Amino acid sequence: MSSSHLSTAEHVEEKSYHAEVLQDPLEDTLHRGLKARHMSMIAIGGAVGTGLIMSSGTALVRGGPLGLCLGFLFVGLICFLTLAALGEMAAYLPHKRGLAGYATRFADPALGFALGWIYLLKYLVAPASQINSAGIVMQYWTVSVPIEVWTASYIILVVIMNLLGVRVFGEVEFWMSGLKIISLMSLIFLGIVIDLGGNPKHDRIGFRYWQHPNGPMGSYLASEVHNESLSIFLGFWSTLTTALFAYIGSELVAVTAGEAQNPRETIPRAVKATFLRIFVFYIGSVFAISLIVPSTSNELFVANSSHAGAAASPFIVGISLVGIKVLNHVLNAMILLFTISSANSDLYIGSRTLYGLAVEGKAPSIFTKVDKRGLPWVAVLVVSIFTTLTFLNVKSSSATVFAYGVNLLSAFGAITWMTIAYSHIRFMQALKAQGVSRNSLPYRAPCQPFGSWFVLISTGIILFFKGFDTFFPFTSGLFITSYLPIPLFFAFWIGYKLRFRTRLIPASKVDLITGKKEIDEEEERFVLLEKARRAKMSRWRRLADIL
Repeated sequence: MSSSHLSTAEHVEEKSYHAEVLQDPLEDTLHRGLKARHMSMIAIGGAVGTGLIMSSGTALVRGGPLGLCLGFLFVGLICFLTLAALGEMAAYLPHKRGLAGYATRFADPALGFALGWIYLLKYLVAPASQINSAGIVMQYWTVSVPIEVWTASYIILVVIMNLLGVRVFGEVEFWMSGLKIISLMSLIFLGIVIDLGGNPKHDRIGFRYWQHPNGPMGSYLASEVHNESLSIFLGFWSTLTTALFAYIGSELVAVTAGEAQNPRETIPRAVKATFLRIFVFYIGSVFAISLIVPSTSNELFVANSSHAGAAASPFIVGISLVGIKVLNHVLNAMILLFTISSANSDLYIGSRTLYGLAVEGKAPSIFTKVDKRGLPWVAVLVVSIFTTLTFLNVKSSSATVFAYGVNLLSAFGAITWMTIAYSHIRFMQALKAQGVSRNSLPYRAPCQPFGSWFVLISTGIILFFKGFDTFFPFTSGLFITSYLPIPLFFAFWIGYKLRFRTRLIPASKVDLITGKKEIDEEEERFVLLEKARRAKMSRWRRLADIL
């Protein structure tokens, strides 16, 4: 088996595939500057942002407390299976071409091209959406300062953090993720304490807000559909889109594989950490919210309809309802940290995706330029330009812009997850066809092959029906942002196939070898150097290093 197993079309397309190995590792490629602690912390807290902290209010209003929890639990399962599938591929071949590289290599170069550009478009929009959210957070304190003043300030901050290099990014995200984890754990604990009566009113709430008229299920579009059962189902269905928006970005772990030290060990560890993030932070947070915040509260921030100054997070509403003073401002500051951290990581992913496309020859070669620190500075600057999309909030309300962002990003995210699942299915088929046992892999995704098929089908159904509410009444802006990514994806895919005459690579000819030897050798060198480094450490230094 060798690179000759690639199809002729892929050879033409992938002529730069060996470039990474031949380039000077200090001058022309990304550097592996992310340590195990960076990867582990980013895996747990890196993607936690406005989707969980802010949009959960929209989901609570529409789906009710039970609908909110069920929606996040269901999409959380999809998210974990997606990351496990991606982790299996990334641990086997932790390359620097991003997610699109796996679709190109294991399925079809045209699919890799389409995924790469869809993923890039997602992260051209995402930083602006997060920064707009930061402006919404600031409006809780004051509406006298124009929101564009806040957003401009945060754009500058996020761009500077990304221009300082991957080591600085790793440290910043390490500490920000740590603070986010502490904040979320504190919020979950606080929510339970408030619910059990530990509040100034000494009011034991229990499951009061799970009862009529607040729950257990919500009612969405009741006046339009004139059917109680249908409106309850639509309320639950709307939570799936919100939950999808909350979970997207979790694939950051695999995107960082190209800059991770010892990826064969750190990637599986990071993927397993998603269990903790999903079932403690996400499910725990929305459950706490469902206990202390009534779904009928007028103070909840609802995408596309909220007034300026509405509480950005349902946690703030819950704290205010029981009369806790000052803490609501502390929490608002925490949420501001969440939005800035998310914008920072989104800009990072966008720049590395653009770099990966350029390395594969699917974007102009100028985006492969890196400095001596391994920073793809041209890609960072170009992606940074699109953060100015946040100034759409000058023409429209920040809540409307937030809704546009949710629609676009959840659709981009759904397409990404579906393509990851299909790439993994093709990867498993190639292993089987070429007699390679999955038991020999550094990491094996659970529940396969059924897990990836479940992701592909269920995410496709959510994507197709996610914009149902744009017809009640028909709203062109919301409809376009809900479904525009779908024709864009097919345009990229079909256009590339027609231009380069690519075809699906037969499973027996999928290249499972090229680049693997170099990564194996790099891993061996790293392990030896790490052993030598630890041998020189004192006992206390080793303990500190483990912690």
